[in-house]
Amino acid sequence: MARPRDSSTDGQSSSSPGGQGTLIACDRRLSPEELRWRCDPSELPFETTEEVEPLVGTIGQERAASALALGLEMEPAGFNLFVAGSSGTGRTSATRTFVEQIARTRPTPGDWCYVHNFKDPSCPAAIGLPPGQGTQFAQDMDALIEAARRAISRAFRTPEYRQRRDEIHQAMEQRREQLVQSAMEQARAQGFALSITPVGVAAVPLVEGRPITAEEYERLAEEPRRALREQSERLVAATVEVLDQVQSLEKEAHAQIAELDRQAALFALGPLVRERQANYREHAKILEHLNRVQDDIVARLDEFRREAEGGAEPTAGDEHREHLAEELEWLGRERVLERYRVNVLVDNRDLASAPAVFEPNPTYYNLVGRIEYHVRLGTMVTDFRMIKSGALHRANGGYLVVQALDLLASPFTWDALKRTLRTGQIRIETLGEQVSLVPTTTLRPEPIPVDVKVILIGPPFLYYLLYFVDEDFRKLFKIKADFDVEMARTPEHLAQYCAFVCRQVQEQRLRHFHRSAVARIAEHGARLAEHQGRLSTRFSQIADLAAEASHWAAKADSRYVLAEHVDRAIEQKTYRSNLIEEKIQQLIDEGTIFIDTTGARLGQVNGLSILDLGDYYFGRPVRITAQAAFGGEGVVNVEREARLSGRLHNKGFLILTSFLSARYAQDKPLALAARITFEQTYDEIEGDSASSTELYALLSCLADLPLRQDIAATGSVNQHGEIQPVGAATRKIEGFFDVCKAKGLTGRQGVILPEANGRHLMLREEVVEAVRAGQFHVWAVRTIDDGIELLTGVPAGQRQPDGTWEAGTVNDRVDRRLREYAEHLKSFARGLERPELAERPPAAIGPRTPRVLRWVHRLRQLTSFQSLGR
Repeated sequence: MARPRDSSTDGQSSSSPGGQGTLIACDRRLSPEELRWRCDPSELPFETTEEVEPLVGTIGQERAASALALGLEMEPAGFNLFVAGSSGTGRTSATRTFVEQIARTRPTPGDWCYVHNFKDPSCPAAIGLPPGQGTQFAQDMDALIEAARRAISRAFRTPEYRQRRDEIHQAMEQRREQLVQSAMEQARAQGFALSITPVGVAAVPLVEGRPITAEEYERLAEEPRRALREQSERLVAATVEVLDQVQSLEKEAHAQIAELDRQAALFALGPLVRERQANYREHAKILEHLNRVQDDIVARLDEFRREAEGGAEPTAGDEHREHLAEELEWLGRERVLERYRVNVLVDNRDLASAPAVFEPNPTYYNLVGRIEYHVRLGTMVTDFRMIKSGALHRANGGYLVVQALDLLASPFTWDALKRTLRTGQIRIETLGEQVSLVPTTTLRPEPIPVDVKVILIGPPFLYYLLYFVDEDFRKLFKIKADFDVEMARTPEHLAQYCAFVCRQVQEQRLRHFHRSAVARIAEHGARLAEHQGRLSTRFSQIADLAAEASHWAAKADSRYVLAEHVDRAIEQKTYRSNLIEEKIQQLIDEGTIFIDTTGARLGQVNGLSILDLGDYYFGRPVRITAQAAFGGEGVVNVEREARLSGRLHNKGFLILTSFLSARYAQDKPLALAARITFEQTYDEIEGDSASSTELYALLSCLADLPLRQDIAATGSVNQHGEIQPVGAATRKIEGFFDVCKAKGLTGRQGVILPEANGRHLMLREEVVEAVRAGQFHVWAVRTIDDGIELLTGVPAGQRQPDGTWEAGTVNDRVDRRLREYAEHLKSFARGLERPELAERPPAAIGPRTPRVLRWVHRLRQLTSFQSLGR
């Protein structure tokens, strides 16, 4: 078994066949110019941003702009938009700009009103009107009610009306007197007097012109008394018939008076209603509503007249009882006058084009509208005038922009939006109807037709999540506008970057920027994009940097923002966020975290990892070690065994073992038991960027060649041994540089990274200057062989025609070590043919079985050594 050992030399291990003088096939050192893109201020066609026109529109989002333009112009249903992009890319501001531009070219939509439904009061009727006429209609109805109050009041006070009413009353009273007097006279002729009271009719016998007394009646014989009683009953029956005639007369009189009232009301209301109908002759629904208003006023004439006349004069009494009576009256019947008014739900009179509504709080009620309630004597009451509009009503005929995460965070809102888009109607419902187990009585307003373009703004993962799990989503949101986090560094985009800085100067009232400062901001944009040929489109970060740089320029009392102020802003932002990075650096400096930056060690290499804190991420070196021995377990990932390995790291590790088998196990079994681990890491390891580094450590162990500790390595390896690019290469290099700088730069230290990552480097000036001075190096490699040569100083070696490797090379030493392991396995298998080590059935293997026999049984399962022994 190979064991790790230290190398006291600062160069290559003394056991390395090549030593320091060995010619390495790959020594691709990156020049200082390749480590960073520099924006030459002299190439910018201005001196300060005072000479630059502010940016109008967006930068570098041609794909998203094209999708937005298409989606906003498409008329068919279902072509709503989902604007996908990371926060800070300008997705919201760009969407706002596009929507407002398109909205200005579209006509203003109409108004919407709710009125009382006389057929079904629980279902208020919706009426659509041209823009601005909703309020006019409401004012016309208010004027109609006021005019009707005055007209009806006047009509009922005219002498003609009172005369005709009195005539009806007098005719009825005369006829009534005649009937009653005739009945009285008939009774008197028969010797009886009639007594008509509210409780009934009585016929009293007369004696000498006066009513008979009870004593006189009792002294009569039975036969006379019976005759009087029968005659009295006949008179009472005849009188009741007369009273029935009187009641019929009263009903007829009341009907005549009601008809008189109706005719008077119609005569008073007719001109008023016809005048309003003339104004809305093209709106059939309004004409129908006005007719129903007129009919309802006439049908409720007594109540309307009481409301119109202000009610009866209050009498002295208990004011509290009077107030309670009013409240009960309000609860018992609808307000007669209020039912004829208009609830203007949507008023577009102030709009000059289609509405563009940006709803910041898309709750259920804010989106689809709500029905409000008042508390009256402990009871919740409502009517059509308490229906309130939502964002969909205000955006009807235009555009509605909503943040997707806010929309989905509100219960029932997403389903309500989909239902509205599917049905083409906005239906106002209370949530209680949907969740209550007991049905409740409430308003059910008539749905309003909707024609709205909905634009959702959210992160890309949310778009894909909805697309795959919600079938309605892909039918309703057919246009996706993708906002990228970076753009190509072209002269046009660079000029737009400068214009963006100028716009920030104007919008935030900053100091103007010198072109050197603008150039430094452009370089920072490339650093954020992690690519020398691209610029970041996370404009919120660029805007923040511009604001902070202006602050430091003001502190320095500089007229213009210079490059040094931008550098100061970047340094201060880093300083505010890198506390954890400094703490880790302190642990490395004091030796608590083991990181070597000199010498060489067997099976040990410096890997590079990234710690992401959310607002800040940085690179840190980590020690990776490997141990190898003869066995049948293969290569074991310690992190995976400890459940500290993520799926991507596990994949990279499996690719590593696949490469090992493909290269070295073509003519022999891989009789290897190896362990690879990240030392002093206590959280999950994720990603495959260290798979090449892990392989370097394992090859060092097998070849018995120490690895340089003054070099850190990163890169993902594929099954063919090629080094693939990784992320955050800039931060990884800077992380190892900081450790080397703290321990002392020797001129031999550096980082190995994939060749494909060269264009991704935007290193700090400090690192670039160290490379320029020869104190630090960055090597670019293509294959595992290139990297192992740099780390060991020994050629990797090529495979010979006979299948062997060049003698003394790394591959040769690894192959010979694995062949030795295979021979050991073969010899060991032959020794197992002894009777005491004969194969036992699985059931015979238990906890009390000697360790060597249990190991032999496991080895049989893993390597099938019996066939190998033959």
